Amino acid sequence: MDGVVTDLIAVGLKRGSDELLPPSFAYGPFTMSNSTPATANGNDNKKFKGDRSPCSPSRVLHLRKIPNDVTEAEIISLGLPFGKVTNLLMLKGKSQAFLEMASEEAAVTMVNYYTPVTPHLRSQPVYIQYSNHRELKTDNLPNQGRAQAALQAVNAVQSGGLALTGALATEGGLPPGQSSVLRIIVENLFYPVTLEVLYQIFSKFGTVLKIITFTKNNQFQALLQYADPMNAHYAKMALDGQNIYNACCTLRIDFSKLTSLNVKYNNDKSRDFTRLDLPSGDGQPSLDPTMAAAFGTPGIISSPYAGAAGFAPAIGFPQAGLSVSAVPSALGPLAITTSAMTGRMAIPGMTGMPGNFVLLVSNLNPDAITPDGLFILFGVYGDVHRVKIMFNKKENALVQMADATQAQLAMNHLNGQKLYGKVLRVTLSKHQTVQLPREGQEDQGLTKDYSNSPLHRFKKPGSKNFQNIFPPSATLHLSNIPPSVTVDDLKNLFAGTGCIVKAFKFFPKDRKMALIQLGSVEEAIQALIELHNHDLGENHHLRVSFSKSTI
Repeated sequence: MDGVVTDLIAVGLKRGSDELLPPSFAYGPFTMSNSTPATANGNDNKKFKGDRSPCSPSRVLHLRKIPNDVTEAEIISLGLPFGKVTNLLMLKGKSQAFLEMASEEAAVTMVNYYTPVTPHLRSQPVYIQYSNHRELKTDNLPNQGRAQAALQAVNAVQSGGLALTGALATEGGLPPGQSSVLRIIVENLFYPVTLEVLYQIFSKFGTVLKIITFTKNNQFQALLQYADPMNAHYAKMALDGQNIYNACCTLRIDFSKLTSLNVKYNNDKSRDFTRLDLPSGDGQPSLDPTMAAAFGTPGIISSPYAGAAGFAPAIGFPQAGLSVSAVPSALGPLAITTSAMTGRMAIPGMTGMPGNFVLLVSNLNPDAITPDGLFILFGVYGDVHRVKIMFNKKENALVQMADATQAQLAMNHLNGQKLYGKVLRVTLSKHQTVQLPREGQEDQGLTKDYSNSPLHRFKKPGSKNFQNIFPPSATLHLSNIPPSVTVDDLKNLFAGTGCIVKAFKFFPKDRKMALIQLGSVEEAIQALIELHNHDLGENHHLRVSFSKSTI
């Protein structure tokens, strides 16, 4: 049996579930310790000789306190929103599991998200931290058939959009014909919940296309449509039963019988994120008559307190809910922002509803980053209007998006990603706009205005680009390829940026498009920055975006 796996099982058998980690982890994933796991039991020093500190990132993650009746599919679902899951080891007798992600970047993003947002499986909190092992080798282990079957089924779905069959379907996976629309009820509504709050929470699990909020039976409810039924499946599994705020605002989530939502107005009660041209429809119902009959009178539920719409609740105990401290500098990748809690949704063309369009990007590589590079990267998730790299501190930059929704989307997907050897930190800025330099002011070209750029991906209302927004991945989608360009031409083009090209294929029915798989997510991010809009000749400029597929 493989030494690493023997080590894992020995650890699981010799220690109780709380003893496997240093005592500082016994009460949740909020305090990190510099001690090694050996400190929990001095007799096992040899097992961990040469291992890294548990603080050190690894693509293998250790999950504790999993319910005894949890399925392989449920464990895998925790990792899927962040990237491909490549292996799984269940130690049900010890209420533990090990999950291997395809890349360290995906694991870092997952830990960053779940540290303030404790995941629940079957209504029980599950704690996640980096494992001391760099990979899982489970080939020779017994009882791994179910885990491998579940992984194969999920990978088949991710790569080919196939319906789930076999083991995953029997493990509570995606039934045939399942809707991409979720019906959400918020119970114990002690604080107001807004459309923007729901968007921030649910967009982590996929592209949210439409949201409608309404009241029925004195309960605040919402209908939320994803681009893909799998997104709805993952969101329900991860969020059902979670509290938005401390010990209140509990999410109850079911699949809707509706297959699509018809949104007529973009306002604080409803929004179609693919149609920024819709009117605000002040005073008009958000639901069309047939949906209104089924779901009750539309409208946002009134606050439990007079004037509480501007009241930001004290949320100092992250383990009690989905949110973290409302202090802007402490915002995590999916923290509930103050503007979200107070119901201020930024919608183009509407006044009196301020939102935060500006992002603070820190820990940049000052020797490699440029305003154009940030414009291309953040432009994957929204239309970038201005970029400013700080003159005296070039590892920091401000990026102004077209609206608050796009700013949130970019922050969700790019915070924690690695670029030019540095892990990006993306938060909401206190600035409401990026100021252009005054005439004659020294700037070295570090501030640029892109308001009228022809490269904006989301200018056209209803554009298909709204439905093709995915997290950074090692596989890139290429389009607008002229007929004369060959496989070798494109491979050489990407290899010229310093990338390792692992695989390439043209779309069988449309040779203008292709997929290219690179050596890592970081390589793919850098290649996208350098080659999006690259001139391929014949009046064709290459279009590059992240893909949800693999080759």
